[in-house]
Amino acid sequence: EVAVAMGVDTAGMSADEAADAAIAAVKQLSADVNIPHVCEAMKADEIEVLAKDAMADACFPGNPREATLDDVIELFKKICPAA
Repeated sequence: EVAVAMGVDTAGMSADEAADAAIAAVKQLSADVNIPHVCEAMKADEIEVLAKDAMADACFPGNPREATLDDVIELFKKICPAA
């Protein structure tokens, strides 16, 4: 459904192939609108506070996948070049 919403022709694709196509479409959209892959402004010593703030955000419970504080910290580390 996401791939179709992104304009991908999923005819003849398996569910896994369509999911991969959706991921590729989102990555391409991010590149097209210049969303950075890393956060240069984030400092390693800020990651835990930022992760706690993210988990306290009212939108956090709406995430499609449950995440622990450690999960969120690891995600921030992936985009923080200083970590």
